[in-house]
Amino acid sequence: MGILSYVREEVKVIRERDPAIKSNMEVFLYPSFKVILRYRIAHKLYRKKHFFLARWISQRAARKTGIEIHPGARIGKGLFIDHGSGVIIGETTEIGNNVTLYQGVTLGGTGKEQGKRHPTLRDNVMVSAGAKILGSFTIGENSKIGAGSVVLEEVPPNCTVVGVPGRVVKMGDQRIPRVDMDQVHLPDPISNDIRELQKDNVRMHRQIQEMEKRMRCMREDNIEVLNEEEKE
Repeated sequence: MGILSYVREEVKVIRERDPAIKSNMEVFLYPSFKVILRYRIAHKLYRKKHFFLARWISQRAARKTGIEIHPGARIGKGLFIDHGSGVIIGETTEIGNNVTLYQGVTLGGTGKEQGKRHPTLRDNVMVSAGAKILGSFTIGENSKIGAGSVVLEEVPPNCTVVGVPGRVVKMGDQRIPRVDMDQVHLPDPISNDIRELQKDNVRMHRQIQEMEKRMRCMREDNIEVLNEEEKE
C-alpha cells in the first residue's frame, strides 16, 4: 500500500470512529496515524530480518506517541487507536481488520514462553480503555472487551466481556458493528451479583422476623398452658 492510499484509508477510518475530528488535515496530528505508519515501515524491515533497525523505528515512534507496537506484530487494515497513550502490542500479536483499541490497552504475554505468546484479535473487535488481554488465545470476531477488564482466556465471536478476570456477559449471533463505539453501556456482572445478594439478604431477614414472631407466639401459648395447669 502506497503512502497516499494509506492516508486516504486512515482519513476514512478516523472520520468513521472519532466524532472529535473536524477536518481531514487533523489526521496527520493523530498518534494512531503516526505510529501505524511507522509500524508498517518497521514491520517490512523486521520481515527482512533487519531487527535492530525495525526496533529503532518502533521505539522512536513509542517515545513520540506513547504507543508501543512491536515490529513483529501482524496487523490488518483499519486499526484505530483512540488517544493511544499506554497502548502496548506484543511481538506475536495478530490483529484483524477494522479493530479499535483505546488508551491503556495491553495485548501482552504471560511469561517467557517461546513461540506464539500474545493474543489474536479477529475482525471488528473493540478493546476499551485500560483493558488487558494476556496470553496466546483468540478474541472472536465482533467482540467487545469492557474498560478495565483482564482477559485471560479465549472469547468466542459476537461476545461482550467485562470484569477481572474477564467474563463473557453477552453472547449471540447478532453482529456488533464497528461503528458502535459505546464503552459504557455494557453489562455489569458484579453489580448483578450484588443486587441478587441484596435480594437474598432481604428475603432471609423477613424469614427470620417471621420465625421470631412464631417463636414468641409459641412461648406465650406455653406460658398460658402452664398458668392454666397451675390454677387447676
